[in-house]
Amino acid sequence: MSGTAVEAEDDRNTGRYYGDRKATFRKQLEDCLDTYTKVLVVRADNVGSNQMHQIRRALRGKAVLIMGKNTLVRFIISARARTTGNPKLNALSTLCRYNVGLVFTNENLKGVRDILLANRVEAPARVGGIAPCDVIVPAGPTGLEPTMTSFFQALSVPTKINKGSIEILSDVHLIKVGDKCGPSEVALLGKLSIMPFSYGLSVSHIWDNGSVYDPSALDITEDDVRATMQEAISTIAAFSLATGYLTAPAVPHLIANAFKDLVAVSLATEFSFPQAEKVKEALKNPSRFAAAPAAAAPAAGKGGAAPAAKAKEPEPEEEDEEMGFSLFD
Repeated sequence: MSGTAVEAEDDRNTGRYYGDRKATFRKQLEDCLDTYTKVLVVRADNVGSNQMHQIRRALRGKAVLIMGKNTLVRFIISARARTTGNPKLNALSTLCRYNVGLVFTNENLKGVRDILLANRVEAPARVGGIAPCDVIVPAGPTGLEPTMTSFFQALSVPTKINKGSIEILSDVHLIKVGDKCGPSEVALLGKLSIMPFSYGLSVSHIWDNGSVYDPSALDITEDDVRATMQEAISTIAAFSLATGYLTAPAVPHLIANAFKDLVAVSLATEFSFPQAEKVKEALKNPSRFAAAPAAAAPAAGKGGAAPAAKAKEPEPEEEDEEMGFSLFD
């Protein structure tokens, strides 16, 4: 067989190999689209292959991580949306931009997100790299020799010599988020053995049955939802009472206001009803209602001591036949 024929055979084998890989990848992605209803779109910047294997191992049994070329992934998702008649998948297709992966799951999204955060690894600063977070050098002893003082002075780091070593006097904001790491900053962090950055899969978007959410939605607790609902109900009730438009949250307030009006009418007229009688009795003899809770409460003491003597009831005051005022004045 000639050299040209061998090369042609190798080309055919290579094309067949890549064709088989694409078919396998397409089948895997389509199975995930049909099986799972929740997807975490994750950024995979600065994530090595070994770290990726550890993440896949940690997600095993709870989620499936799919990584592939964005053009191929978008093509497969769009084709699946047409064949299954599920246009909600198009929203997922538009999220496949930049260096991202897809984490498919039916489990609690917050639990899966926590697994991704637990598998982040520390990394040193590199020259020319973009800082993903602020880098602050803490104050305290460094363990470096006094001969390195000029190095700190070049970076405007306040220092002093203490017990034969350099000590940083105050915290120094060395690198701001989004800045490029310079060679001097990287050298200083290396000498101090500080690894300021951590890399891993970070969630950029959430796709849940066609709806797209910001990852901050995973930090919302039940208390936050309850407080938001209570605030919304209070706002609706206030709006209803102010405008006269009837709503369900305003009904208890309307009933309470109507009861107050009935009690006021009962106090001002001969009309009465059982609930109003209690109010009238409280107004006629307020001291009796004030002393009742105090008499019912047991007195504090050691070893089951006898309760304190009952407080002497005040003598009833003489009441005028007319109170001299009206609730409607």
